[in-house]
Formats: sequence, C-alpha cells, structure tokens
Amino acid sequence: MTDVTDEAAPVGLTETAGVTETAGVTETAGVTDAAGATDAAGAGLAARAAASLSRPFSVRGLTARNRIAMAPMTRQFSPDGVPGQDVADYYTRRAAADVGLIITEGTYVDHESAGTSDRVPRFHGDAALAGWGHVADSVHRAGGAIIPQLWHVGVTRTEGAGPVPDAEPVGPSGLSLSGEPKGRAMTQKDLDDVIAAFADAAAAAERLGFDGAELHGAHGYLIDQFLWSGSNRRTDAYGGDLVARTRFAAEIVAACRAAVSDAFPLFFRMSQWKSDNYEAKLAQTPQELDALLTPLAEAGVDVFHASTRRYWLPEFEDSDLNLAGWVKKISGRPTLTVGSVGLDGDFFGSFQGNDSRVTGIEQLLDRMERDEFDMVAVGRALIADPEWAAKSLRGRTADITPFSAEMLKHLH
Repeated sequence: MTDVTDEAAPVGLTETAGVTETAGVTETAGVTDAAGATDAAGAGLAARAAASLSRPFSVRGLTARNRIAMAPMTRQFSPDGVPGQDVADYYTRRAAADVGLIITEGTYVDHESAGTSDRVPRFHGDAALAGWGHVADSVHRAGGAIIPQLWHVGVTRTEGAGPVPDAEPVGPSGLSLSGEPKGRAMTQKDLDDVIAAFADAAAAAERLGFDGAELHGAHGYLIDQFLWSGSNRRTDAYGGDLVARTRFAAEIVAACRAAVSDAFPLFFRMSQWKSDNYEAKLAQTPQELDALLTPLAEAGVDVFHASTRRYWLPEFEDSDLNLAGWVKKISGRPTLTVGSVGLDGDFFGSFQGNDSRVTGIEQLLDRMERDEFDMVAVGRALIADPEWAAKSLRGRTADITPFSAEMLKHLH
C-alpha cells in the first residue's frame, strides 16, 4: 500500500498572491499597478512566512532550523527493504532546500508481521541500518534534522506479501478495519515482541545518529488498531474503554523512552480517520481526546503529529482549532499539523491519476501566527517540488511546481 497520507483537497483556498491581475489598470497618484500589487503581496507573504516559519524548533536534543517538516510518505523504492543512494539523495535534496525536519517514510520494525511489501524500507538488519545511517549523515550534511517513522501495519497486512510471505496478519482482535475476521488476535507474547521491536528500532535510530524517532500510531495501522473501538474488541487489560485502549501504545512509548537517552525526542503520529474510514474518530469530544492523550504524554511522548486530511478544518464544534491545535491545548506538548498543505487535490485522487494545483499558505500562516501548532508537515507538495520550503519562505510561490500523479512513479 502506498501511504501518501499527507493531504486532501483544500476547498476555498485562494492563490498565494492574493491579488488579481487586471488588464488595463492605469497608474494614478497613490495607486499601484497590478504587477506592483502582486510584487507587494509576494513581499508581504515572504515577510510573514519568514517571521512564523523560519523560527527554529527545539525539543530535547533536536533542533530544526525552521518550522517546516517533510511528512512521512511511503514510496516503495527500497528493494529488499534497504534504502539506497537514491533514497539518501531524495531526502537530502529537500533538506538542502530549507526543509527543517525530515520525517522518513514508514519503516518496518523487526517483527515478522510488521510489513506488507518488500520494497518498503525496514529499520532492522545490518544492510538496512547501514543504508539508513548513510541517509541520516547525508541529511545532516545538508543542514537538516531527520527522524525515522517506525511502523507496524498490523491487520492491514496483505496475506502472502513480503517481506515475510508466511507471516499471518495480527491485530488486537483478529478483525479487519471493516470488522470482518482477518488474521488473529495478538497474544501477550505477540504484544511483548512488538513492544521490544519498537524499542530496539528507537535505540538503533539513536545509535545511527538520527535526531529522534516517530511512532506511527495513525491511519488504522497496528497501534491505531488498539486505540480505536472499531478494531479493538479485547476484554483484557488492552481493551475496553478509551483509557484501557491506550495501554499498548503507552507501553510502546515507555519502552522506547527507556531505550534511548534523555536527549532523544519521541514523536507520536496520530489521526482520527482510518485508511478506509474517513468518518472514524478516536475521540468525539475534547474530554475524550484528553483521556487519549494523557497516558501517551505521561509515557514519554514529546511531540504529537496530528494527521488530518485538511489542516484548516475545525476538529470539534464551537472552536476553529484543528486537531493539532486541540492536541497542543490539551496535552501541553508541541504539535505538528498536516493535511492538504500547498495543494488543491485529494491525495487519494493521486492514485487515480489526478493532478493538483498549487495553493496559497495564508491560512497556514494565520494559524502559525496564533501558535495553534508548532510545525507544519508538507507531503505531496514536496514530492512535486523539492524546493517548496525555500520558495515558500521567500514568497516565490508562483515558481512552485504543481503536483502530477506521474511523480509518484519516480524518486526525485
């Protein structure tokens, strides 16, 4: 599965310049022509972007030079799970063009059922770890910070697929996300093995020189399957009410926290929606969101990465805060926002061959200026144009390359 889960259609956003060029505008005293107005708007946007997005971001021992992150997007260009020079060049190209923090594509932890493709990179084994060490070194030389996303797909695994064809899909209750029987429910030994696999991967990331690690707890994958009542029907200590359903995730976080130094931050990616259910919700109210976040924060999450399809949509009634805004308000932890930043097309439309146009970032800057969240993660816009960050920071959005679905076929 290609998990380009960064964005969806940004309804109602306007072009970046914010000024319509009108034929036949004449200069009079105190009136600027259309070109001048466009230039002024670009300069104003650049000043706003520099003020809000160019600020460094620090957490524990990680310092990103600005507030722009590259969102994790599975690309499947790592044969046998090993990232090569092309993967290193791909991430480095963006770091060299002012992306402050690279969050790598999802990488499989060391559990036989963790993956569902032998072209998705792993975060275990000598060859894969050597490849990732080279990636980290290359990104650092370009001035960027980098963290791997650690991933277990759980019951969404396709039976018979690599990297371990004989591995059975596993999940909290032996149910698919649609509630049909699939795979098997995890035993206590399964749980312990997966927890250890995440902790080993986090320790390996620090050993290789990464600046932190992100745990993939979103989009209906294994950790999220335990958090969601639709897939977690367990009657033991790992199932039941919302707080009980956080236990597996919290134990993974705590094990990772114990496996790394105090200087090494842990990010946690979360979402309400699932890969096949956009209406799914872990929390219906701010109170329920508090119940979800508190055990995770107490276990050691330093930063929450709140994944939504459209970053400007409010999460709950009577407030215009998005999910990242609510998570920051409730948990007190820094947050990243993500979802349709810089493009007007739904990411699932990309798989159907649909292209996307460039859109403005005024609404994003409005929210950044209010400190609603701390960083913004950008996905397909950075696939389309490795220089998206540099151009946005300098008000050169007219020069940004739009996204074409053909771009998913190549690693550039």
